[in-house]
Order: sequence, then structure tokens, then C-alpha cells
Amino acid sequence: MTMTLLPCVEHGPKEGARASIVWLHGLGADGHDFAPIVPELGLPDDVRFVFPHAPAIPVTINGGAVMPAWYDILEMDLHRRHDEGGIRRSSEQVEQLLAREVERGVPAERTILAGFSQGGAIALHRGMRHSERLAGIVGLSTYLVQGDTLDAEASDANRDTPIFMAHGTLDPMVPVDRGQAGRDVLLAAGRDLSWHEYAMQHQVCMEEIEDLGRWLAARLPE
Repeated sequence: MTMTLLPCVEHGPKEGARASIVWLHGLGADGHDFAPIVPELGLPDDVRFVFPHAPAIPVTINGGAVMPAWYDILEMDLHRRHDEGGIRRSSEQVEQLLAREVERGVPAERTILAGFSQGGAIALHRGMRHSERLAGIVGLSTYLVQGDTLDAEASDANRDTPIFMAHGTLDPMVPVDRGQAGRDVLLAAGRDLSWHEYAMQHQVCMEEIEDLGRWLAARLPE
């Protein structure tokens, strides 16, 4: 069954983009959430940003309230049970968006997959399993899902793709040790990972945006 392409907010050229960044929002947000930081990243105008909207689904930890989410969250702890079906569904939907960028003339090696919190978990999940080499993968204030299947499912094309991870040391929603646990798994697997910590909560800060902007520019040279 063919999935419907997720609706997206886009910034940058509709045609003739030199590079693309597909950026996934966090739980309960939407594709508009990170669009305002595009100018702060300092990237050229020929980079297209694609901010998809996650589907609205019931979320167990929020009393079953329906909200935009990449997958259901059943419980909050370091070893939480994950909605594996939801993760796979969202991963496939992101795969469609990456394929569309290729169809629009931006090859995978000029595309970066990024995400914040729950969106960051999907970005890491899909990025390391994507069959074509990506320019980079970004996970902000996030954690690793299905890390136990990564060795078997990881794509050879993206085994050495650069990864940028950042986390707030004061984060009450996704404690920094959850991010550090994912970092340690990826470093132990030999991943090319750049890790950053900031004195902030579950958010982004200007220092982080500046660090990320420099990292993105290095991955997408003109």
C-alpha cells in the first residue's frame, strides 16, 4: 500500500535547490516549529528546508490525547517500551520525503536528515538505515530507538556519515543521560559523531544554532 506523502512547510527554492535539509519536529509540535531558525543557521539561499507535519495520533503518556506524533510513547524511562509499528511507519514516511528530494534534483549525498526530540529519534533511526549515502544526520535533544536492531539493519552507505547530536544538561523532558546513552552506543559502533551539551532545558539555544549552522555548512559546501 502506498502511503500519502506527509504535508510539509518549505523554505528555500522550489526548484533548483543545491541541497536539502529534511527536519522533523518534536512531539505535539508541527512543521512550523523550527522554520523560524532557518535564517539563524546562516546557510545559502539555495538550500531547501523541508519541515513535515507528523500525523495526529493518540499518545499514551499524555492520557491518550490526540496530537502530532511520530510514534506513540507508552512510558517514560531510560528503557521505555517503544511503539515499533509507529517508528517503522514514520521511518517509511520520511523515506518517501528523501526520495522526493532526489526526484526534485537533490541527490541523497546533498541531503541532511535532522530532527528534534521525538523527530530526532526518527532522524537517527531512518538516517542510519537509509540505502543511499546522506550528507549528514542531526539529532537534537533526543535518544536512540531500536538500537538493538541497528547492527543488523544499518546501511553500509551511511556507516560513516557524520552525525551531529546535541542535548541540554537541564532537560526535564528527555534527560541528558538518555542522549548520552545513545551517543555511547553510536561511538562504540565507530560512528562519526559530534556531541554537544548546553546549559538549557528541552529547547534550542543560540550557541547550539550557531554550532549546528557551522556543522551544516561544512557538510554542504558550495
